[in-house]
Parts: sequence; structure tokens; C-alpha cells
Amino acid sequence: MTSPTQPQPQPSAGTGTHPETRTHPETRTTPETHPPHRPKPPYEETRIERAIGRGFALVTGRAMAPYQTAVIRIGFAATWLLFLLREWPNRGALYGPDSPFSLDMARQLLNGNHAFSVLPWSGSNGWFECVYVLAIVASALLMVGWRTRTMSVLFMIGVLSLQNRSIFLGDGGDNVVHLMSMYLVLTRCGQVWSLDARRARRAAADGTEEGRDLPGILLWAVLGLALAVAQLRGGYGLTWFGNGPFPHIGWSLALWGLWAVHGLWWAVRRHAPGEPRIVLDTLAKLAHNGALLVIMVEVCLIYATAGWYKIQGSRWQDGTAVYYPMHLDYFSPWPALSQALGSSGLMIMLLTYGTVIVQVAFPFTLANRRLKNVLLVAMICEHLSIAVLLGLPFFSLAMITADAVFLPTNFLTWLSGRAAALRDRLFPRGGAPRPGGGEPEARTAGDAGGHTLVG
Repeated sequence: MTSPTQPQPQPSAGTGTHPETRTHPETRTTPETHPPHRPKPPYEETRIERAIGRGFALVTGRAMAPYQTAVIRIGFAATWLLFLLREWPNRGALYGPDSPFSLDMARQLLNGNHAFSVLPWSGSNGWFECVYVLAIVASALLMVGWRTRTMSVLFMIGVLSLQNRSIFLGDGGDNVVHLMSMYLVLTRCGQVWSLDARRARRAAADGTEEGRDLPGILLWAVLGLALAVAQLRGGYGLTWFGNGPFPHIGWSLALWGLWAVHGLWWAVRRHAPGEPRIVLDTLAKLAHNGALLVIMVEVCLIYATAGWYKIQGSRWQDGTAVYYPMHLDYFSPWPALSQALGSSGLMIMLLTYGTVIVQVAFPFTLANRRLKNVLLVAMICEHLSIAVLLGLPFFSLAMITADAVFLPTNFLTWLSGRAAALRDRLFPRGGAPRPGGGEPEARTAGDAGGHTLVG
């Protein structure tokens, strides 16, 4: 008789391996049979990461709106320059020792509002004349674009010094010039339509780098020495960590910082043209684009607040607000023209309501290019009419310049080409004409003045 169950195989002698733990030869892992290592799939960016990368490249890749910032530079410098030249015979009564608002009263006011001005540094007439002349020179040089980085700082100092000396003067346009003079310091406003851009274009055409830039070095050294003397003499407003252009940043820290950055920029461009230059150039583009955004927002706020405040006025609601200033002798340089327009009730109503509608609607039309351009033309025409009918040319010129930040680039490049063609026709020069009206590409001129110390 045999057992109904088959005998279990016994382990071989000397193996010491239990039959249940013994590995089958076909499943035994060896170096030859180990599965190959699979490489990890390439990392794919998410949609949010791609959007952040595109945004960062947009704000740091280039200094945007070169033509618009050039128009702002030229417009505000010309506005302030023309105002100073027109008021040259009255300068002493407006801002100087002959002003009814005496220097002691101005010092008391500045102590209260903590505004900045270099005029209280000395009460002599010679110091006032020097500041006034330097303000004129800085405005003229900024307008033509010579050493725009430095001239923008001197332009700001001139504007703040004179306007803060007598704050009761002005017609509203001075407030716009006051704000824009500080914003221009952070912009690359000399990329096109400037002597800096022409100098950079000539250096690029010759295939040579600019040399030691002796004029820039001398200007930088003189300005540093002047600031050091003012600091040692305890110039009014030169504080380090208070009452400055930014919270907890005084005017001494701001001015010395700008002076040091100009020197660092020149040193890096000349002696370290690798990664340090790329980093500084990226920061400069970021500052430019940020200041440009602030300028655009500032213009929108001006029109939005003006329009909404007008809506609350009863005279603007009944359509008669424009009638009254046109019948004031002080605002009627052309009385016959003012009387002709003021006698038409329909025209007064259209001007009143049209002003409110344009000012309130403009910030909401920026997303629609065509509608924005239509309202932009309407606002420019409105300011031209204010200049002619009410006799406020500098206010109108300041507001038209602020509006220019929204002008289309195609229109500005077309205008540049026409102006260049007219110039070549009136003042022909030897050599073959440059294509495209002779204006360099914005990207080529983006580093205009970058080879100079204070360009």
C-alpha cells in the first residue's frame, strides 16, 4: 500500500536551506537580469510658472516705451525752461529776495512740511541767481539729452528748490512738473532723440568703445565735491534717514546713492563687462519700467479724480461750469473769442459735459486702443483750448506732455521719420541717407550713455 500523499522532497545535505525559502533558478536576480534604470521625465513648467517667467522677462528684458519717455523728457524740460525764461524779469519777486513770501517764512514752512529746497542754504542774492541759472541750464541740457542721467537729477533739484521756495505760485501744471521731475530720475529717457543716443550710435557704427570719458569724470567729481561741501556745511534738508523722497530715506542718502550708482555703472561698464554689467542693466531696466508704470497710473489718477470731483459740482451738473472762467478778465487773453464762445449756450453745455465725460472715461478705455486714441486726441484738444482761451499755456503744455505717455509708438516713429526727412531737406548733409528716417532702433539705443560716467 502506498501513501495517498507524495513524500515532500528533502533538502540536500549541506545546503541548510529550507525548501520554502529556496529561490527558483528562473526568478533569481543577477546583474545580467536586473531591469534597466528608467530616466526621470523632463520637468515641465506649470502654467503659473510660465506666466511668471514671461512677466519677469517682460519687465527686465528691455526698457519699454523709449519714444514715449523721450517725449516726456523733452516736454517737461521744455515746459519748465520756457516758464523760467518767461519769468526771468520777475524771478526775484517770485522766488528770490524780493518775494513777499520772505526766506524766513519759507524756512518756517519747510520746517513744517519737510519739503526739499537748496535756496534756504543761503540768503544771498548771488546764491539765488546761481540756482536759477543752473535750473535753466539743467532744463536745456535735459531737453536735448546731454548726460540725461545726471541732468535729470539736476533738473529735479532745480524744480523742487524753486517750487518749494514759494508754494503759492502756480496754476496746477507746476504740480505735474513737480511729480514728473522725480519720476524721470528713474527712467532711461535718453534712449532716442537725444545727444546721448547719437553718441552711442556713432560709437556703435565705428565699432569702438568710448574712451575714458573725461567730461563725464570731471562732471561726476565736481558734483560729488559740491554735495560733500553742502553736507559738511549742514545744508538744509540734507538728512540721512528722514524727510526724504522715500520713507526712512533722507535726501542725503538719496543724492549720495545716485552719485555712487553713476560711478558704479561707469566702472562696471568699463572694467567688468560680464555678469556684473548684466545685473546692473537688469536693475536699471526694472527701475525704468516701474517708473513708467507709476507715470501712467499718475496720469490716470489725475483725470479720474478731476472728473469725479467735477461730477459732484452743481455747475458741472447743470452744464454751465465752463461759462464762468471764460468771462473772467484774468482768464481772458482773447476777450472777443471768449465772448463769442460764451454767448452760445449749446457750445457751453457741450464743452462742460464733454470735459467731464472724457476725464471720467479715459482710464477705462486703456484696454481698447482705438477708443483710447480717440479720447487722447480729445484731451489734447481740450488742453490746447485751455491754453488759448484761458491763457494757461504752461499748464496745458504740462498736461499734454503727461498725456504723451499713452501715444502709440507707430505714430511717434512716423513723426520721427517725417521730422528727420524735413531736417535732411532743409540741412542736407553728405553721405548716404540712413534708412528709416535716420532714427536708431530702440533696442540699439537702449544703452545710450551707458559708456559714460554720468550719461
